[in-house]
Amino acid sequence: MKGLTGVGLGWRRPLAHFIDGRSDLGFVEVLAEHLDAKGPLPEPLVRLRERGVPVVLHGVSLGLGGAEPPSPERLARLARLAERLGAVGVSEHLAFVRAGGVESGHLLPVSRDEASLEILAENVRLAEAALPVPLALENVASLFEWPAPAFDEAGLLAGVLERTGALVLLDVANLYANAHNLGTDTRAVLEAVPRERLAYVHVAGGVREGALYHDTHAHPLPEGPLDLLEALAARVGPVPVLLERDDRYPPPEELAGELEATRGALARGVARRVGAA
Repeated sequence: MKGLTGVGLGWRRPLAHFIDGRSDLGFVEVLAEHLDAKGPLPEPLVRLRERGVPVVLHGVSLGLGGAEPPSPERLARLARLAERLGAVGVSEHLAFVRAGGVESGHLLPVSRDEASLEILAENVRLAEAALPVPLALENVASLFEWPAPAFDEAGLLAGVLERTGALVLLDVANLYANAHNLGTDTRAVLEAVPRERLAYVHVAGGVREGALYHDTHAHPLPEGPLDLLEALAARVGPVPVLLERDDRYPPPEELAGELEATRGALARGVARRVGAA
């Protein structure tokens, strides 16, 4: 996506003042569901746009992994918001969120079989055609898998890339959760996305509860996602990275520390790549 560089932060109203005072953020990401498609934009977002900070519009409710095509009304709303924000792109999840008008309330994994992949790809193509900017697809964290998958998570990503023109928002925090909970092969997923199709990367915090790891976006950023970010940068070089925080907002110094830790992991990965070359 054009203009995305460095390390960014997810824009949330409780973080608006913190973001407004930072000159080192490469970009921000705004939740589409938190904005009024017809009303005025929040003033802090207007100021960011005037400063030339790139903005990505991030959705959670499109439901590209469902059997039904994405709602034309939802797509039109995303398109309007992207234009009003001057967004450089839209990102959404490779997820199943509703069926028959019933909302799951969660980003559920897509069944990994050929029929589901074909439906997913068709839904993605419909979304691409309706949006005025590039679309990036995010892998999701899960606590379960559908029975008898025909291919792994890397295969799902590769299949979508083969069948569509979409980009990838690679969430290494979600990947870390899936590796812990489901035994996902992280290396295969990191290698499944060509650099030219990688729009940007997410990192976020989470917490272990019993045998499971929950991607909460409300806890400190652990080493696991940062290790995966470093491994990715060692393979493809520098990539735009965005830190997500959605709840239990920490003091400014702690949040700044997580941004620095993200920059450090990215720099270590790039240095490994240079050293290997």
